[in-house]
Amino acid sequence: MSGESLIDRLFSLDGRVGIVTGTSGGLGRAMAETLVAAGATVHGFSRTRVPTVDSDARLRPLEVDVTDAEAVGRAVEEIGSREGLDFVVNNAGITERCRFDRFSEESWQRIQEVNVNAAARLSRMAYPYLKRSSHPGRLLFVSSMAAHLGFSEVVPYGVSKSAVLGLMRGLAVEWAPDGILVNSVAPGWFPSEMTRQVMDDERQARILNRMPLHRFGRPEELAATVLFLLGPAATYITGQDLAVDGGALSYGY
Repeated sequence: MSGESLIDRLFSLDGRVGIVTGTSGGLGRAMAETLVAAGATVHGFSRTRVPTVDSDARLRPLEVDVTDAEAVGRAVEEIGSREGLDFVVNNAGITERCRFDRFSEESWQRIQEVNVNAAARLSRMAYPYLKRSSHPGRLLFVSSMAAHLGFSEVVPYGVSKSAVLGLMRGLAVEWAPDGILVNSVAPGWFPSEMTRQVMDDERQARILNRMPLHRFGRPEELAATVLFLLGPAATYITGQDLAVDGGALSYGY
């Protein structure tokens, strides 16, 4: 067997169809483009207006707000009934920087709705189609270092990502008999609109100093991990949260 055929056998997503949320830019866009490069057809859900894309293109942006249950349901049913569904990546997420004692109820609910409820809802809607995938089906969540460590001024975000880990692990056990593998990735510090919201120069210096690699991640480094977990090489991995964080979670004192 040639090296090329072995790589194809382990990492090709040729013919697979999936959904990635939060693909209007940044990390979600990098994920979608990487999966398409590996052969998949990716339907990207984003609440912002997207340009019209040729129907033959394998990267298909859709204007779908993940908190709109009816819109998500329609999109999942249309994709699943027409093309099938082999994977879902719950990437969409939001945060807000504020001390917890000043945090509004409205902001709390908004973060939980996007980061937890919407991800759970999409997963449930996609289940019948993922169950019928022959690869087997994959469900992937984007968690966070904030699910493992305490960070000041983003407590509701940390709570939401801890809930995502509970959801991921429970579904990994419950849906294993249905041939669905469920995992998550925990990004460290990557350049994105979300990290810009919570980081000033002082916090950036402290973050980089606490990280063994002393640099921010590149979008393609996270996207490559997503590709691995969705591909043939990861068929014996489920219920795991894989950190892509430059070693931050391993840092001791």
